[in-house]
Amino acid sequence: MTTATPSRRERLREATVAEIKQTARRLLVEGGPAAMSLRAIAREMGMTAPAIYRYFDSLTELTLAMVTDLFGEMTTAVEQAATEHADDGPLTRVGHMARAFRGWALANRAEFGLVFGNPLQGLAEKELDHGGARFCEAFFRVLDEQPITVDDVGGAGLAHSFQPYFDAFGDRFPLPVVTQFLSCWARIYGLIAMETFGQLHWAVTDAGPLFELELERTLRTLAR
Repeated sequence: MTTATPSRRERLREATVAEIKQTARRLLVEGGPAAMSLRAIAREMGMTAPAIYRYFDSLTELTLAMVTDLFGEMTTAVEQAATEHADDGPLTRVGHMARAFRGWALANRAEFGLVFGNPLQGLAEKELDHGGARFCEAFFRVLDEQPITVDDVGGAGLAHSFQPYFDAFGDRFPLPVVTQFLSCWARIYGLIAMETFGQLHWAVTDAGPLFELELERTLRTLAR
């Protein structure tokens, strides 16, 4: 089965869409979310404000496209870390994946805030969740290789509350893997978010050693 070669018009449209997202990202980094408006993007690109609406109906639609791309970047970063350490055990790989996520966050603070901060009103939650689910699945695939024992996963009540997870993944990954991941994720993500948002300056000059300590504790929890 062959794929049709995009027409010149399609290629130009794709290039313009990519430039719009790149410009929006630069404005986000330089001035925060408030600097990212369709009118400002159009001005930076030498377009008229109405012309940009041929590519994105609203700032919400553009932001959703950017967040989807950013989830893709994060997923690529953690998957690459897992691949680079493919000969190591699953928990060692998970540790490297967590470090890769922290590295991406610290190198892209404004983008991290766009993804994990307060979303713009009207963002399609289900589509955002889809990007987040793909990101988490990278960890699930590795964790699924590690025997995880959970004495009590909460019974039917907990299983029922995980309906969004089952909608996204079906029964590909066992519930104990998911519950342990979410418990550990809250600890690791919380620390990375506090560091990325500059909320640890009052306590430490370098959050790296603290992160490594918490990561070691988390991996020990998963190894039980």
